[in-house]
Amino acid sequence: MLVDSKHLVSRIEDQLLERNRICEGFFEREAGRLALACQSMAERFLEGGRLLAFGRGPFSTDAQHVSVEFVHPVIVGKRALPALDLSAAFRPWLDGIVQPDDMVMGFGPPEGDAEVWSALESARRRGAMTFALPGPEGSYAAEAATDHPFIHQEVIEILYHTLWETVHVFFEHRELGHEVGEAAFLYPFLGQEKQSTSEVVAEVAESIRIKVRDDARLREQAAHETAGPIRDAVQAIRERLERGGKLILFGNGGSATDANDWALDCVVPPAGYKAVPAVSLSLEPANLTAIANDVGTDVIFLRQLIAQARREDVAVGISTSGGSRNVIMALEEARKRGLATLALAGYDGGEIVRRGLADFPLVVHSDYIPRIQEVQASIYHIIRENLAGESGANGVTRRAAKPTRLASEPAERAAECSPRRKPWVA
Repeated sequence: MLVDSKHLVSRIEDQLLERNRICEGFFEREAGRLALACQSMAERFLEGGRLLAFGRGPFSTDAQHVSVEFVHPVIVGKRALPALDLSAAFRPWLDGIVQPDDMVMGFGPPEGDAEVWSALESARRRGAMTFALPGPEGSYAAEAATDHPFIHQEVIEILYHTLWETVHVFFEHRELGHEVGEAAFLYPFLGQEKQSTSEVVAEVAESIRIKVRDDARLREQAAHETAGPIRDAVQAIRERLERGGKLILFGNGGSATDANDWALDCVVPPAGYKAVPAVSLSLEPANLTAIANDVGTDVIFLRQLIAQARREDVAVGISTSGGSRNVIMALEEARKRGLATLALAGYDGGEIVRRGLADFPLVVHSDYIPRIQEVQASIYHIIRENLAGESGANGVTRRAAKPTRLASEPAERAAECSPRRKPWVA
């Protein structure tokens, strides 16, 4: 039975704040190990290594996100780092291209994924550094912070964002001795005095904790200011779905991976959730590249929306700046066609808010893209949780399930490589 409007606002507030408790607890425990992992990643990148990422279903979108973050850095002046999403055929692809200097990152649900673990083990045997997210063993391996599938994925997004943000500190410490260059505004505690590597590791670990606290502050702000608008968006989407509508999602870069994740969360839902009709225009590489090549990037979503939209649909544009031209043009077209429009944005909402292009603008008031994206992930997951009164959408977070060991692995080896027994294996 669906909760009433007032209780739905209260539930949304609780869901946002519960995420803070889980995230802060996880990263308080893991920050030191992540800093060491980041140091090892920097060394491998400098030796020519690549980051190879993969996952299945909604977790393939984490691999997409990792790839775009490392290849296309949002901090001006930071180097592009080699990364690939191999999700489409990860085991044969890994077998064909993995090298000893590479880093291999496998994503899965809270209970883990035996096929992902098997691929990681194959890469480890060939000398690669491995990340099991989650999993029982790897160069970096951690049990899931929670068995709630959406919160688990949000924790993992913060994890790989912090790896990307901090790997540049180790580059510049190695190359410049002690300067952090253009990343100094992110790491004000790294002074001008030459530091030992151990000091840098300790301060990078603290920087990870600071980033998580920044997220917590933004979620608290959203709980106080945005729970009502989120409730309104949920109710409007429900009404459109009851009329036979669907979600049409779109965004660029990291926002494209969020659009893809939201769509997959709808059509391939976790256990206990009902499927919801949704499509992501960002998940159509042939259409995107054909339209961009033949017409221009401004209309890559507009042209697809014209082909896909029906009046009862909901158009959802995701833009951290609120000013992405192709997102704006698609929202304009959606309004002309009578669709409901929803936008996830950062900063002050940008042109989308100033021009009133979204019936439901949900703004994360931050000017730093990783933090915006992390809180946007919480918001769209909470919308998904509350869409249809599913048995899994009760706002209760369960205790984390322990990942199941691969049947082919000896029990003693799984224990030896457990994060509890061996917190870091380089």
